[in-house]
Amino acid sequence: MKKQNMRTLSLVVCTFTYLLVGAAVFDALESDTEQKRFEFLTDVRENLLQKYNISHEDYKVIEIVIIENKPHKAGPQWKFAGAFYFATVVLAMIGYGHSTPVTIGGKAFCMAYAVFGIPLGLVMFQSIGERLNKVASVVIKQGKQWLRFSKTEATEMNLMLATGLLSSIIITTGAAVFSRYEGWSYFDSFYYCFVTLTTIGFGDYVALQNDHALSNKPGYVALSLVFILFGLAVVAASINLLVLRFMTMQAEDNRREDDVMQSASHHVVTFEGDIMSLNGKILSGHYLSSSMATVDTDQVSVCSCTCLGRKSATLCLPTVCRPLLDRKVKSPPYPPSMTNQQFKRIKRASV
Repeated sequence: MKKQNMRTLSLVVCTFTYLLVGAAVFDALESDTEQKRFEFLTDVRENLLQKYNISHEDYKVIEIVIIENKPHKAGPQWKFAGAFYFATVVLAMIGYGHSTPVTIGGKAFCMAYAVFGIPLGLVMFQSIGERLNKVASVVIKQGKQWLRFSKTEATEMNLMLATGLLSSIIITTGAAVFSRYEGWSYFDSFYYCFVTLTTIGFGDYVALQNDHALSNKPGYVALSLVFILFGLAVVAASINLLVLRFMTMQAEDNRREDDVMQSASHHVVTFEGDIMSLNGKILSGHYLSSSMATVDTDQVSVCSCTCLGRKSATLCLPTVCRPLLDRKVKSPPYPPSMTNQQFKRIKRASV
């Protein structure tokens, strides 16, 4: 099995193993808390129904009203500022789910907008990531020259460390900003920044959703958009390095396979127009060249050269082939006692 196939199979196995481990860990960490929260909410609902004498149908209506009213706490979601924020979330593939189109036209346009916008966003983020890597390589080279390193070129590991450090700075700084404006704890803000910049976008924490921030805090809206766009560009730079590293590994494997095939092609045996590799396998579709077509098949060499039968043969024949030329015998190159059937079997055997 080829090395690339083994790598792909290993990646599939590792990924599914990682999924199984993740599921087990999340089950152990979250399932008990989920059950407790469900029981608590059930008790609160029953108490409200008894205290205010609310029917179950009215309670369901109240639930729907509360859920549907939640996005409106941020202000008008579909005015230009809110619509621009939504378009950014769509193009960046974050998908918080805090606000969604409800009209048929809005849903149809959202799908068409995403079909063209997502590839455009990916190409833009990838291009910005490449430019950031170029800038980082120049800075690293200048730093190495200033520190008088013997090798001043920026390596892949240097670039990965630089982009990783920049990503950490952006996430930690953004967490401090959102903690201040949103009233979240620093850990929850850090969690929000990580989920946003990795485009997971659960939607449990969404910025700009309180105190009519979309309409009353334009500076904060701009800051949030810059954080999303620039942060995703930095993450794209890191991903670009990983993709380049993987492609380099693939190219190295392909080059090694080509070298092996080229070295093997120098050791073939020709019989009756076929080409046989050293392991005895007939390579179909290969025939003798036109220059060999006029040579008697009994004089075909068992080595890799094709000059037997020519006047200049003595100049290029290896040592193993010269005795065949010196003999200049028309009889088959096998002992007289050997039958034709036995010689045919030898043809198929490995040299």
